[in-house]
This record gives sequence, C-alpha cells and structure tokens, in this order.
Amino acid sequence: MTPVDYTGGCQCDRIRYTVALDHDEAYLCHCRMCQRATGGFAAAFVHVPTLAVAWATEPDWYASSPIARRPFCSACGTPLGFAFNQESGNMDLTLGSFDRPEAFRPVAHAGCESMHAAWLDTRDLPRHFSATTQSVASRWKAAGLEVPE
Repeated sequence: MTPVDYTGGCQCDRIRYTVALDHDEAYLCHCRMCQRATGGFAAAFVHVPTLAVAWATEPDWYASSPIARRPFCSACGTPLGFAFNQESGNMDLTLGSFDRPEAFRPVAHAGCESMHAAWLDTRDLPRHFSATTQSVASRWKAAGLEVPE
C-alpha cells in the first residue's frame, strides 16, 4: 500500500496531528489500563511509527503506568494514544481521534484477559441516531447548531 497521510486531533481541535501510514489496520486493546484510560470497554488504536507522527501542537502526556505514557489534550480531555516509556519506534493513536476513523479496519484484539465479550457483538441491540434522538437533537437546536455526525 502506498503511504497515505491521515489527520486527526482532539475534540476541541487544540491538538492536531498528521501521520503517514502504509496500512489501514487498527486493533482493540481490552486491558484494564486502556479501559480506565478511555472510559470504554476497550481502546481502539492504530499502531504507527513514532517518527511518522507530526504534531501541529504537542499534546500533553501523563504516565499511565510504570511502563507507559499517554498523550491527551488537557483542554478537552481527549485521549490521543499510548506509548511505552522505553522507546520502541512505535506508538498507538486512538482510532476515534482520526478525522476519518472509518478508513481503518479492525485486525486484532489485545489485552484479552480483560475482554468483555458481550460488548463485541451488539448487532441485535436497538440503534438510535443522534439526529432523531429528541434529548440530543433538541439541545443542539437550542444551541443554534446542527447535530454533528
């Protein structure tokens, strides 16, 4: 695959990045540290070469354990990734921080000792869309805005 430039950043847009990748692979990490760091049942990551990431504005970092640190935005709280303290030449960027997360496909699970399998196959659950959920749509309208995608 020819390298493609992907862009991303935090929710408030204070932190932005560009990363050149020659793959479209992502993975879910189910370890308890990732669950706590993101507040989700798993963290969705894209594994990238550290030197391929060009930060327009440097993110803030915190030590999430004795072996790793995580970039984030201190203004809006968006988790942006994961990196081992001992430089490996690679890091992970959170899938949701990419401008086009749909460009990536899941290829693996990590940290499976803490996997919540019931959250993996949710195809039979009812689906609600923000634009047609009254409690969400009415608040966006009251703010004079359209419901974002």
